[in-house]
This record gives sequence, C-alpha cells and structure tokens, in this order.
Amino acid sequence: MSDISPSHDPQAETNRFMQQVYGWMAFALLISGSIAYYVSVNPTLYDYIYTKKLFLPLLILEVVLVLGLTWLVQRISAMVAILVFILYSITTGLTLSIVFLIYQLGSVVSIFGVTAGIFAVMSIYGYITKKNLTGVGVLAKFGLIGIIVTGIMNIFLLSSMIHTIVSIIGVIVFITLTAYDTQKIKEMNIIGNEGTEADTKEAVMGALTLYLDFINLFLKLLSLFGKRK
Repeated sequence: MSDISPSHDPQAETNRFMQQVYGWMAFALLISGSIAYYVSVNPTLYDYIYTKKLFLPLLILEVVLVLGLTWLVQRISAMVAILVFILYSITTGLTLSIVFLIYQLGSVVSIFGVTAGIFAVMSIYGYITKKNLTGVGVLAKFGLIGIIVTGIMNIFLLSSMIHTIVSIIGVIVFITLTAYDTQKIKEMNIIGNEGTEADTKEAVMGALTLYLDFINLFLKLLSLFGKRK
C-alpha cells in the first residue's frame, strides 16, 4: 500500500487547488453578471456611467487592476489580492452592462450558456490531457496580440468585415487559451503549500486568468451571434 495518506495525495491536493480556482472564477462571474444586469435595468445608473463619460475611465481602471494584481501579487497579502480581484469583477460588471443595452436579454443568456459549455469542455481537456499545450498556447498568445492590434486599427477603419474576422479569430484564440491556461494553472500549483497565503494567491491568479478567457470568449461569441435590440 502507498505510504501517502489521502490528505497528502498530490493529485487530491491539485484537485482541491483547481476547485479553489474555479470557485473564485465562478464567484467573480456571478458578481460581474449581477452588477451588469442591475445597471442595465436602472436608467439612473447607466445614464450616469454613459452620459457622464465614465465608461472609458472604468475600462482604464480594469487594465490598471489586472496589471497591478499581476505585477504586485508576490508583494501583497492574500486578502488584498482577493479584494483587488473582487474590485476588478465589480468594475467589469459596470462596463459589461452595455451588452444588456445592445443585445436582447434572451440572446445574452443563451450565448452565455454556450460560452459556459465551450469553456467547460476546453478547460476539462486542458486539465486531463497529457499533451503539452505550450506550443498552441504560444500561438494563441501571438494571435491575441494580433487581435488587439487589429482591433485598435479598426476603431479608425470601422470595417464590419475586419470586425467579423477579428471576432472569429478571437473565438479560436480564447478557446485555445482556455485549455492552455487550465493546464498551466494546474502545473503551477506547488504541492505541499495547501492552505498557505501563497496557495490562495495562486488560486486567485488562476481564477483571474480563466475569468478573462471566459469573458473574452463570451464577448466574441456575442459579437458574432448576438441578436441586437
């Protein structure tokens, strides 16, 4: 028989770590979705955000929070990392409220469900596959850079064709990144530090990564298949 007790089984510890990751990610999605919907059905709130021109500052704040958490995570406590992550999900919810104003509610809900299904399949694949996904992950990251650059250019070109192409490529990129990031998060877990500050911060950063994959995949699918009001 194995000398490793169930509580110190590396695979069991990894499973518990990934449960933390998915738990924080689901919590953040719940916060963002609830706030986005609440803002969309309260004219005073969305008028304040969009007529007072707070949308762009909120987008900038999102970038600042993500970069700050990524760069400073080793220097801050687990509680601060959690609070920043929650603040980011709140800010994202405020900016995502625009999707409820542009698209039909039924369309948003159905595409969210499709996104959840695709995400689950690809994340499970990334979790269980023995294949090293580093190669496709690197390609997906280059594709992401291309999407960002092309998207910025299209702000000035206003080409619907470019927008559609970028959205299609974006779906492929974020589907790929979901599997790759899941594998990377699983492998970065340090066996033996369960319950520590470092373990919690690893879980929060993993949740942030998958949260971004999910939100971006959702937005690309919504752009392609969402029914506008």
